[in-house]
Amino acid sequence: MVNNGWSGFVLDSSEQNLKKLQNQSWFWKYDLRWKAAFISRENINYLMEESGMSEIGLLHIDIDGNDYHVLEALDLNKLNPCILILECNSVFGFNRAITIPYRPDFDRAKSHFSKLYFGASLPAFQYLGEKKGYALIGSNRAGNNAYFVRKDLLNQKIKPYPIEAVYQISQFKESRNENGSASNLAEENRLKIIQGMEVINVRTNEIEKL
Repeated sequence: MVNNGWSGFVLDSSEQNLKKLQNQSWFWKYDLRWKAAFISRENINYLMEESGMSEIGLLHIDIDGNDYHVLEALDLNKLNPCILILECNSVFGFNRAITIPYRPDFDRAKSHFSKLYFGASLPAFQYLGEKKGYALIGSNRAGNNAYFVRKDLLNQKIKPYPIEAVYQISQFKESRNENGSASNLAEENRLKIIQGMEVINVRTNEIEKL
């Protein structure tokens, strides 16, 4: 893609991250715009309208928190992305369509000491993707990103897949203990540490417990 004269728009709440972006060796070669902003469902459509972009090839949402709510609020009619890349919380498993409750100021580091309570499950994104006209086609081996393609672009080579065939447990050992140090919890212990936290069943819109 770097060789195809692409353009893009990056939103990030961290000025430091955006400075790193501008220091990339390839940054000067392409029409890559950026803006520092804390993304919410209240401002996402304004921010995307401000970008001036339409009919985009790829939309990647990775904000470690309100990902589901932001995608739900996002008007895709003008953007009409071909591909969605969505960060999933694999700790939530592949049986429940759930997301964290919406808070405009959600901070993953403050929501739970483990940093494992954030985002939405893969079934939640499949449910929302279907409503918005997208089919689940795969995930990455690291278990943190799921890939969706606009349904009118599906063909014999690009096909939808069931969640069971796509789901991967996250390989990242990013859990923390109550002192803020890395705890490197194994797969079976990750969910235990956040049990009892509130989530929303996106199918029923009811509050449930992990």
